[in-house]
Amino acid sequence: MSTYVKGLFQKELEKKFEAVDDFLVVDTKGVGGNDNNEMRGALKAKGIRLAVVKNAMMSRALEGLGKPSAKSLFEVGPKAVAYGGDSIVDVAKEIAEWGKKLEVVSIEGAFVDGEVLDTDSAMALSKMPNRIELQGAVVMLANSPGRRIAGGLIGPGGIIAGCIKGLVEKLEKEAA
Repeated sequence: MSTYVKGLFQKELEKKFEAVDDFLVVDTKGVGGNDNNEMRGALKAKGIRLAVVKNAMMSRALEGLGKPSAKSLFEVGPKAVAYGGDSIVDVAKEIAEWGKKLEVVSIEGAFVDGEVLDTDSAMALSKMPNRIELQGAVVMLANSPGRRIAGGLIGPGGIIAGCIKGLVEKLEKEAA
């Protein structure tokens, strides 16, 4: 491939990954055609993109994008880059699910907030709560004190009402 064509490919990769801050590096070597189409279609429906890249081209593109530390993720073997979705956690969860379905799919590393993550750290992303789960937890924590106060106010009142009702029923039986 000529230097000119390589330069065009590099510029295309730079353009594609210009707005991508976080991505997962995935090994998809050995995935069959039908499985690949099914996986890509399911990922695309969730807003996740999967791009197979040539390591040397991606390394040069990352250098051009000012992310030289991420080059270490593209040293050995063919790789694919997964990005998009609501967050990198969602991407990691989806790729981990596909790794369970297709054993040849595995997470090799990640680039998150300017830091390179190894395989274990990248896999840990798939076990973290995503944005929606975290928002739900915050809402539950915010509602918790109010619930306790309401329970504290209603609880004794209910006990007193039960005692009064019991006295009224007892007095009605005695009067009858």
